[in-house]
Amino acid sequence: MRQFILSGQEIRNGLVSIDGNDYRYLRQVLRVRPGDMISVRLEDGSLANATVAKVDDKKRCVLLQFCAAGENSFGADEGSITRGVQASALNSGFSSGIEFWLFQFITKPQKFEQIVRQATECGISKIIPVKGEYSEKSSVLAFEGNKRERLERIIREARQQSGSPVSTEILLPLGLEDALSLWQKNDCQDDGGLSSLGIVLYERTDETENLSALVNRKKNGLKKAAVCVGCEGGISPAEIEFLSEKGLFHRVHFAVNILRAETAALYGIAALQSAILSE
Repeated sequence: MRQFILSGQEIRNGLVSIDGNDYRYLRQVLRVRPGDMISVRLEDGSLANATVAKVDDKKRCVLLQFCAAGENSFGADEGSITRGVQASALNSGFSSGIEFWLFQFITKPQKFEQIVRQATECGISKIIPVKGEYSEKSSVLAFEGNKRERLERIIREARQQSGSPVSTEILLPLGLEDALSLWQKNDCQDDGGLSSLGIVLYERTDETENLSALVNRKKNGLKKAAVCVGCEGGISPAEIEFLSEKGLFHRVHFAVNILRAETAALYGIAALQSAILSE
């Protein structure tokens, strides 16, 4: 469930004052009142309990008081109006300690924002925008200026809404070769790739592999998993070949209807997570 994420606010003597847009979120979205208890995600990623000590609508400020360690622990307290997921849950059922990445070929801005929001809610650790052959130049240029700041706000809102303990990060746009190099540096190649798995969603059936079979081959000790999704128009044949030649991404085809880019991203993430976490 929802949580509140601290972002730069200073805690003094167990108290923190919330104003600005965060005040609006607490009052208009969470609708907090004095005495309410909420989950607060601290900057180190941990989850703490806090009580709404004071609401000053004239000054547009909410004062939160943190509970003592062990006091009113979440899970036992049904009076909480929010319920985030403890960071420790990453190793006990939330994602089994596996880090999920999304390589998303850049779509039109509005669609990309939707993809970022949904990926964050699903607990994706890193989102890498990829400048693909079919990505519109205007969409790529849209990442300049304040676009990154807007996406980071969307990520924060999505984490607060979903209660995700994963600190989702969005990187600067990369070309396909640089994106693959990034994954190669982080995909646990020291063990021959046995603890990592990358898949690319492919609209055709040529040289594709079964997702369950891929997961079964690496189900012991899997630490990182990535899904690569195309933009409007998909991924070019040359890009598919490049992804496959490197041996870092396996082609996977789902026998479903033709999906929009934003639907395919969510579908692919869910399918990959379900295949891994159900094993």
